[in-house]
Amino acid sequence: MQVDPFTKFDQDWALLTAGAPDHFNGMTISWGSMGTIWHKSIITVYVRPDRYTWQFLKDSDAFTVAFFPERCRKALTLMGTLSGRDGDKVAAAGLTPKFLPEGITFEEASETFVCKKIYMAPMAYEDVPPEARRIYQNGIQPHYIIMGEVVERLS
Repeated sequence: MQVDPFTKFDQDWALLTAGAPDHFNGMTISWGSMGTIWHKSIITVYVRPDRYTWQFLKDSDAFTVAFFPERCRKALTLMGTLSGRDGDKVAAAGLTPKFLPEGITFEEASETFVCKKIYMAPMAYEDVPPEARRIYQNGIQPHYIIMGEVVERLS
């Protein structure tokens, strides 16, 4: 499969999931990157600390990034707009969790990357380019950068 790294997240979207089988959350993301650092294949994601999924990412050693076929676009929209704090958004989206030895994905996913968290740090507001600072108005905290080493790729 050929991947366009400049559209994979932005246009195709992904579902970022962390937690344990008995308590997990996922969220749709459109910010992410794939690459290498420290001689490791990695996926980098960006999550604001006010998102419900943030706590699961913070407390977990692993996370998954799953991509879906176009027919699942409505499910990804729901996973990105509903909060897991308020109810079972996985059921509302009609997705079927699939529990892996390290992480959680979904039966409907066409491709899943299982990642071991290797780095996490907050973005510093003063280092954000001036033209992008508008995103962080009205008390919105900057995103955290979370890098995960890809330990498994399922398709």
